[in-house]
Amino acid sequence: MGGPLSGLKVIEFSGIGPGPFCGMLLADMGADVICVDRVSAELEPSTSTFSRGKRSIALDLKNPADLETALRLVKHSDALIEGFRPGVMERLGLGPDICLERNPALIYGRMTGWGQEGPLAQSAGHDINYISLTGALAAIGPQGGAPSIPLNLIGDFGGGSLYLAMGICAALFERSRSGKGQVIDAAMVDGATSLAGTFLTRVSEGRWNDERASNQIDGGAPYYNIYETSDGEYISIGSIEPQFFSMLKDKLELNDPLWEQQMNQESWPRMTAKLRELFRSRTRADWCDLLEGTDVCFAPVLSFAEVANHPHIKARETVVTVEDTLQTNVAPRFSRTPSAVGRPLTRTGLHTEEILNELVEKEAP
Repeated sequence: MGGPLSGLKVIEFSGIGPGPFCGMLLADMGADVICVDRVSAELEPSTSTFSRGKRSIALDLKNPADLETALRLVKHSDALIEGFRPGVMERLGLGPDICLERNPALIYGRMTGWGQEGPLAQSAGHDINYISLTGALAAIGPQGGAPSIPLNLIGDFGGGSLYLAMGICAALFERSRSGKGQVIDAAMVDGATSLAGTFLTRVSEGRWNDERASNQIDGGAPYYNIYETSDGEYISIGSIEPQFFSMLKDKLELNDPLWEQQMNQESWPRMTAKLRELFRSRTRADWCDLLEGTDVCFAPVLSFAEVANHPHIKARETVVTVEDTLQTNVAPRFSRTPSAVGRPLTRTGLHTEEILNELVEKEAP
């Protein structure tokens, strides 16, 4: 497989969610990612799309011989990904000190929810808990109701996987000058807080109201909102800039003086109510015919089942089918070193013999 990370060797210790997704991103970019799975899981079917493009070796890390095999893999790897609670890898004999002693140039990536230190470091948690501390969860949802759960996109994948992948690439760049490896402490609570940083700044500047749906981009503004259509579907409008709002007015034939008060928050409730009534008068398809592709900043709100059939998604091949399974394509795209979607693992431990043979070849005198 090609890609900008072709030739990079990554060892990933099997886990769930953010760690495997990070490994998949690196594999998408061409890295040779070897997933160390539990020997008890050997030959079990693998159903996760996060396994795509990877190879799998099954090891019993409590067995001294298999532990040594893992350390031999570490010696020949550029980067390592692990997503256990702090201290687990150390107890296994695979902590940063031991691994960096074997391979001083290793980039050791650690993925946790709370981080390697702090009062909550040893506590269990999930995305919903990590983003609860960031302000992001409290800011999403209807006015006067409970916060809405934004799937597990902000903590696990946005604040976790993507930050670890960026950290690994940054550390690899630094290593190209220093020749030295290092440890990356990627905590989802840190990454998610970073994602929400602009809103924390707005709070400190007095430009953010903690009441949901009362700010410009949280559902408070009529020109940046979601509206129901006559067929029970939804559309999104993002006409923030004056020229885009002007086009919205023209397209919808909004001539009342009320619409000259775009930034007057006192007028927002009335404007929103009128737009809700207007958009309920036609189907989603009707509004797409009128507004999609214009500078109104418009898009239909699609379900996951509809995504693959949208003309823009089709044209860019943003979604592809691999072995009868719908998957996202590689992102971002590169002009000179294009990446490609790899095949998912059919079972764990599939490449055990192949990987062991490669180790023998590398270590042959």
